[in-house]
Amino acid sequence: MNRSRINLNSLAREKMEMARNRLTVAVFLFAGIFILMAARIIDLGFFESVSGSIRTHASWNGEILPNRADIVDRNGVVLATNLETSSLYADPRLIIEPEASAVRLVSVLPDLSKAYVEGKFRSGGRCVWIKRKLTPKEVWRVNALGIPGLSFQMEEERVYPQGSIAAHVLGYVDVDGNGLGGVEHFFDARLANPLQSEPLRLSIDIRVQHALEDELARAVNSFSAIGAAGVVMDVRTGEILALASLPDFDPNQANRAVDEQKFNRATAGVYELGSVFKTFTIAMALESGKIPLADGYDATDPIRVSRFLIRDDHPQKRFLTVPEIYVYSSNIGAAKMALDLGTDVQRKFLGKLGFFRPANIELTEVGFPIWPERWRDINTMTIAYGHGIAISPLQLAVGISAMINGGYLIPATLIAKHEGEDESARRIISTVTSDKIRQLMRAVVTIGSGANADLPGYRIGGKTGTAEKAGSGGYQKKLLVSSFVGVFPMNDPRYLVLAVIDEPKGTEATWNFATAGWVAAPAVRNIIARIAPLLGVSPQQEDDTLAVQVAHLMTEFE
Repeated sequence: MNRSRINLNSLAREKMEMARNRLTVAVFLFAGIFILMAARIIDLGFFESVSGSIRTHASWNGEILPNRADIVDRNGVVLATNLETSSLYADPRLIIEPEASAVRLVSVLPDLSKAYVEGKFRSGGRCVWIKRKLTPKEVWRVNALGIPGLSFQMEEERVYPQGSIAAHVLGYVDVDGNGLGGVEHFFDARLANPLQSEPLRLSIDIRVQHALEDELARAVNSFSAIGAAGVVMDVRTGEILALASLPDFDPNQANRAVDEQKFNRATAGVYELGSVFKTFTIAMALESGKIPLADGYDATDPIRVSRFLIRDDHPQKRFLTVPEIYVYSSNIGAAKMALDLGTDVQRKFLGKLGFFRPANIELTEVGFPIWPERWRDINTMTIAYGHGIAISPLQLAVGISAMINGGYLIPATLIAKHEGEDESARRIISTVTSDKIRQLMRAVVTIGSGANADLPGYRIGGKTGTAEKAGSGGYQKKLLVSSFVGVFPMNDPRYLVLAVIDEPKGTEATWNFATAGWVAAPAVRNIIARIAPLLGVSPQQEDDTLAVQVAHLMTEFE
């Protein structure tokens, strides 16, 4: 009995020992597997942290572009989007023969220098960029070399399918996808937000944009100008349908553009814009109630103030009514009118139009207006006809819109608006005054200096503006900024078109004149002829009420 009990105890101990041994083996086995897995994770983590600098900002800002949202025009046409591309990097510790490998790599990527590539190969570390965003053909050629230590990383490249069209509106991004100009910069956080996948829909109509740029380029070439700016705007909503600046650039190759090409003349440039400012002078005169249309001023002789002489470019040498001052663009009449109204009235009115602050638009490239530090009587007189104050073309477009849309100042926007959306409009002038300004602007085109802008059936109204550029020795008579602002259809204003031509030179066809009526007015006419059908504006017979009013306007006071 005792012996059998001893055998049973011995057998139980042997089984327990065997189980303990098996458990120990299992523990060591699991520990070994855990150690191997940990080592692999550390290994992967190390190398991923090296090559992962391609995907994160951890070491040298080489991240993959986020899924940056598209930019589209008001009709859904893609203006900016992302495409997958490959970027080449190297692990220098795996490059066996740096010099020979550099020679071979440069043979298929000739835009790189041997010294640059060899320097990268000898730089140490585990991961260095060689070239970003290769073409598929370049990727194939590099792979064909079979050089150990070279690898590719998939990235996303920002592309602009329309090329240089609307370049100053869109802007561009850097190699890491950060917005550097235009709406790419202004809306950078929104476009780069991975939670925001909806395209950014602009107010721009790419068809209208192309027509604007094409006609401005034609004017620049025809008159050997140094540049131009243009705006097409919906005067009822403030939406910008087109905004152009020449010279321009291709945002796909923004690094090749010089500063002059990237400069946005339409929003960042500020200019003395000449007689278009008479629109504001007439408007504030009518709005004041002190100077009715039937009133007028003697424009027989130039005005001398100290060393300054104010004269008319096309002198009538007689008494001019208010309508005649505008239609014949009399500097003398406008100066006397402004002086009667007073400096305070003028400053207050221009301030209401926003001319003492940068343009309110979804761009960071906006210029600061320039006005006299000491606003004396002579300044009041010259500003009445657009000299002595400098604003951007966009600001002028917004101001003129307020003069003819019923009197409301509506902020300009590059973002498409929804039907019935709040316009945030502020009344500047009365509807009655606005109606009178519309009549006057129509008269400028039918019988005044803007005759070259007339287009039968479209009832275009407008105003010319020719200003001499200021220089170190005073105003330069041969360096002009020629502008024309046109609105159509004038009986029910909807669209404004502004063309500003910088330093045009007269031609034989213009009798060597480079003034706005010869240079900018025809450009606006051509633009309207191209965009009106696109915008649904059809030509109509001219026997409208406004035409009758215009006909009476210049005969009533003779």
